[in-house]
Amino acid sequence: MPNELTQIIGNCAQVSSLGFAVINESGVLVCANPSFCEMFFITSPEAAAGCALAEHVSSRFYSINADLSKAFTCPAPDIIELRLERSSEPLTMHIAAGNDLRMLTVNRVSKPLVDKKLPNNAYQDPLTGLGNRMLLNDQIANWQPSGPESLSLAVIMIDLDRFKKINDTLGHGAGDTLLKLVAKRILSATRDNDTVIRMEGDEFVVLHTIGFQPIGAISVAKRIVELMSRSFLIEGQQTNIGASVGIAALNHGTDNIADLLKHADLALYAAKAAGRGIVKFFEPALAQRAMDRRNLEIDLSRALGLKEFVLMYQPQVNMADGTLQGFEALIRWHNPKRGLVSPADFIPLAEQTGEINAIGEWTLRTACKEAMSWDGNFSVAVNVSPIQFENESIVDIVRNALIATGLAPERLELEITEGVMMKDYETAQKHLWAIKKMGVGIAMDDFGTGYSSLSYLNSFPFSKIKIDQSFVRGESSPKSRALVQAIISLGASLKMTIIAEGVETKEQFDELAAGGCQSAQGYLISRPIATPAIAGFISDLKNKPR
Repeated sequence: MPNELTQIIGNCAQVSSLGFAVINESGVLVCANPSFCEMFFITSPEAAAGCALAEHVSSRFYSINADLSKAFTCPAPDIIELRLERSSEPLTMHIAAGNDLRMLTVNRVSKPLVDKKLPNNAYQDPLTGLGNRMLLNDQIANWQPSGPESLSLAVIMIDLDRFKKINDTLGHGAGDTLLKLVAKRILSATRDNDTVIRMEGDEFVVLHTIGFQPIGAISVAKRIVELMSRSFLIEGQQTNIGASVGIAALNHGTDNIADLLKHADLALYAAKAAGRGIVKFFEPALAQRAMDRRNLEIDLSRALGLKEFVLMYQPQVNMADGTLQGFEALIRWHNPKRGLVSPADFIPLAEQTGEINAIGEWTLRTACKEAMSWDGNFSVAVNVSPIQFENESIVDIVRNALIATGLAPERLELEITEGVMMKDYETAQKHLWAIKKMGVGIAMDDFGTGYSSLSYLNSFPFSKIKIDQSFVRGESSPKSRALVQAIISLGASLKMTIIAEGVETKEQFDELAAGGCQSAQGYLISRPIATPAIAGFISDLKNKPR
């Protein structure tokens, strides 16, 4: 390690305008380049070795934001702002994390890359006073470094978590106040020569220049996340949000300056997907993932027109006597290039792109049509996405599917998760009661896996509760058995049918039946069946000895 760091100083830093140095765990200089020595009034690189850096620096400089002795001996990364007593020109020192040895990089704060004082505040966000998208584009376009400093440009993209909730509950005035406070906190985490931008809405960008990357940008990003996690006081109310951050740095996975914003945005998307309140650095795999997702979007948008979707049906039986009650319709996508695409992969994407509305309508109509061909008045259950309930026409879509196919309303059942209610409680309630009045059954899917299922049972027209398969699989544990029994008892009290999904063993079936569960579906009964095989399955089950 010492040889590697010394080699960095010797090979790439001797001619740099940036100051480079290495310190040991006691804060003593091991080596330094000429620029570092010049900045700190050390006569030569040879004289730097053995110098107690905190003592030497504090004799001439004052720190704007750090305890020098602690910063130079603590193994954590840090950014220190230093000023000469006799000069207002600051130095910015980055300390890279390490064990025995750590690298320091120092630069003088540069002048802004472009003149921000344009007529009519063309470069300024009117709400926060920060720069705007135009300034960011100009800063990046006019960035013309030379030598080792070409490694130092990074884009830090910040998206506030839970900001929409503030707008919805406290109003847009409170939201604007919050954005101003957020801007101040972001500024406090950056340096004088960083450019802070409000892109739009609750998205901000820091253009981090002339620093040792990616350490500098990551350090700033973590500081921003920590600051955003602290409470804000808005109109006398304590408000809590958070921030997710994506970073892209030139020559660290991003070779083209024009790709910095796009790559930072991809990293931000990955941070939000990972759980929010997280910092993610761009890596090439994210770009490939984004390309794969885009290609999947294109294929998905064509799938309905190319008739690549089919429905499979999983039987649902009465647990008391084994008689067939109905089927749950399950959509499958057969793509010529991809083969069978899992619903877990394409349904969330369809919800994000809006394709779920057309796919959901096709599924509903096809399930009703195919159910009409079955020998018997068996029910057909169709899953409906929360996104479909944002469509004001959802009631008409259900009604038209029944009219067009001739299916009796009592044979149709819609399965919904609590996400339907959480998106827009009043609208969902109105739509579901209108559908219920047609005679269509409403089942609460994945019961027990959400947050507010009990209150929804009291307000919405459910006729059936589905016990989620996670409880069925864990039924051997005392807690799972107790939860399952509680759901069954609740259903009985509310006069709702209880159906267990994911039943795979005879032991699970028998214990659920003994506990009072009325219906079941799962691999023990049958795997999903293709449409042409439904008639044979019904016939075999009718002729099966009891």
